[in-house]
Amino acid sequence: MNEHLLFNLVDLAGTFAFAISGATAARRCNLDLFGILVIAYVTACGGGIVRDACIGAIPPAGLADWRYLATAVIASFATIVAYRQVERLTYPVRLFDAMGLGLFAVYGAHKALLFTHNAEVAILLGMVTAIGGGLVRDVLLARVSIVLQKEIYASAAFLGAALAVWGERAGWPALWATWLPIVLCFALRFVSLRLGWNLPRFGRE
Repeated sequence: MNEHLLFNLVDLAGTFAFAISGATAARRCNLDLFGILVIAYVTACGGGIVRDACIGAIPPAGLADWRYLATAVIASFATIVAYRQVERLTYPVRLFDAMGLGLFAVYGAHKALLFTHNAEVAILLGMVTAIGGGLVRDVLLARVSIVLQKEIYASAAFLGAALAVWGERAGWPALWATWLPIVLCFALRFVSLRLGWNLPRFGRE
């Protein structure tokens, strides 16, 4: 598969997964149709817009490319129609979050590396791409973001982005440099949810 096409598919798949996450969270809060669409879109594209602004890719792809808005709208309506089925999944919002996390961490790191040729910047912006939309979603829904709590979330995105950058720099085949970090990030996030793994938390003195 062409490398450019591969990363485009990864980006749109991440957009779809995060849009479902946002739409599900909005539906739980009893938002109207417009509210669901807004939350789905900012969850799916917020991190990517911040990344593009940081690397000078103006206008950001999430605003300039119609496919991102279309993907978020399709995911929103799919969530509305199949809401009962989605809710039967264990941790539905977090499950789709975990899917989007790995996809966006890797794509974000790849795009930042292409523009900046700086591994450190690419890793950090890969993490920002993965967690930015979820942060905006939680702010708009007036709740403490999971990024700021004890769960393994941003750290999983950081590791996925770091492995993706290292794989690209080491000359791994595109499939390995793309899917291995995605699977690692998703697996770490999903297993940590299942087994209750958390980062250290410090109580009040």
